[in-house]
Amino acid sequence: MASAMQLPVELWLQVFGFLSWRDKLSMRCTCAHFRHLMDESRPLWRGFSIVLTDLPRYNRSFWRSLAQRHVRIVSLRAGKSKDLKQLSTWLAPLHALRLNNWREDSIKELKQFSQLKRFSVTSCSKPLMNLDFLSPLSRQLTQLSICNAQLSCSVSHLLACVTQLTCLTSLLLHHDGSLRIPSLSGVLTSLTELKHLSWTMITYRTLALDFFSPAHIPADGDAALQLSDLQLLDYDAVVTQEVLQPLSHLGSLSIFHLYSVPGPICHLRTWLTSLPQLSSLSVHGGHPLAAYADFLPSSLLSLTLCVDLQPEDLQVVSFRIPHLQHLHLDPWSSSSNLVRLLPQLFPQLRTLRIRHQRVSDEDFLCLQHLQHLNTLEVLDAFYCPDPNHPRVVYEPSPHLLKLTSDLQKLTSHRVQVITNSHRDPLTCSCV
Repeated sequence: MASAMQLPVELWLQVFGFLSWRDKLSMRCTCAHFRHLMDESRPLWRGFSIVLTDLPRYNRSFWRSLAQRHVRIVSLRAGKSKDLKQLSTWLAPLHALRLNNWREDSIKELKQFSQLKRFSVTSCSKPLMNLDFLSPLSRQLTQLSICNAQLSCSVSHLLACVTQLTCLTSLLLHHDGSLRIPSLSGVLTSLTELKHLSWTMITYRTLALDFFSPAHIPADGDAALQLSDLQLLDYDAVVTQEVLQPLSHLGSLSIFHLYSVPGPICHLRTWLTSLPQLSSLSVHGGHPLAAYADFLPSSLLSLTLCVDLQPEDLQVVSFRIPHLQHLHLDPWSSSSNLVRLLPQLFPQLRTLRIRHQRVSDEDFLCLQHLQHLNTLEVLDAFYCPDPNHPRVVYEPSPHLLKLTSDLQKLTSHRVQVITNSHRDPLTCSCV
C-alpha cells in the first residue's frame, strides 16, 4: 500500500476512470486512501445513479459519501413523504428523480428540489389525487414520465398541470386506458419545446383530424411542431394522411401494437407513406413485416423489428433501405436462419442487436464480414448451469464469452460486444 500512495493522484484517477460503476464501488472499499481519492473526485462520478429503498437503514456516513460524489440521479423505491424530506436534506441539488411504487396519494415534497430537471413516477401504490405538485417545477422541468400511476383527478386537471410545464422537451404518459383525452392538440400547442412524446393509445380507435395539430399554425403552413420522436403504446387506431400532416418532419417513430393478432388493415402503411423524413423506426407486434416492407422509406438509418418475419422479407428491407446503419432484430420466430444473411443484406451496419440462442457458432462468427460494425449487443445473455435445475444465471455463459472473444479476435477488436446493456434509470419497463 505504501508504494500505491507514492503514485501521483492524477494517475490513480486516470486508472479509476476506466472502471465500471460496480468496479469503482469495489475499489473504493479496498482502503481509506482509495475511498478518499474517489469520493473527492467529482468528475469520476459524473452520470452516476443510485437506487434507494428502506431509507432508515442508511447512516450519516452513507449519505455523506453520496453528497461528496455529487450524486444527481436517484431512483427511490417504495418511498413516502418522510423519505423525500431526508433525500432533500442530503441531495437537494438532484437533477433526476424516479419514484417507483410511491406509497402516498400526493408528492408535495417535490418542491424541495429546486434543480430538478427530470422526474418520473411509476407504479404508485395509491391513486394520485392531483398533480398540483408539478406547479413549483413549471419553469425547470424538462422531462416528465408518468407510467402505471392511477390518477383520481379529472382529465382537465391533468392537462392543466401538464401544459404549464412549458420547458418540457420529453413527456411520457402510460396508463391502463382510464384516461380519455380526445386530442393531443392542446398539449402540443402549449409545450412548444416538446421533442419526445410517448403516449398510450389503448382508448383510441380513430384519430381525429386535429389529433396532432397545434391550435396555432404559422401562416406559411410549415409544421409548427418541434416533435422529433414519437412513441405510441397499445396502438390499433385508424389514421389518415391528413391527420399525420403536422408530423411530416418527424424523425423517429416507435409503435407498440395492442394486439398480437392484427386486424384486416395495416395502419402502419399510412404512417410510413406520410413520414418522408423518418430516420428511425421501431415496430413491436402487429402485422407481419411482409404487410408493410414495401412501404419502408429509404431515409431510414435505424430499424427495430420485433415482429413476425421471414428471410425473404429482409431481402425486401435491404432493397428499400440499402444504407441501413443500425438494426435491432428480434423476430417472433427463430432468428437462426436470419443472422447469416445480415452481412450480405446490410453491409453498412454499424450497430446490431440480436439474440444468439439457436444461432450456430458459424453463423454468429459470420458477423465478422460486417466491415463497418462497431457494436454488437447480445439480448439474451443468460443460461442454465444445470439442465436439470431451473435456476437461471443472468450473465453470459462460458460458451457465449468464448464466442464473443473469437469474434473480437477475428475483427481485430474492432467490434465491441455488449451483453448487459444499462438502461436510463428514469425509463419505464413499457418500452
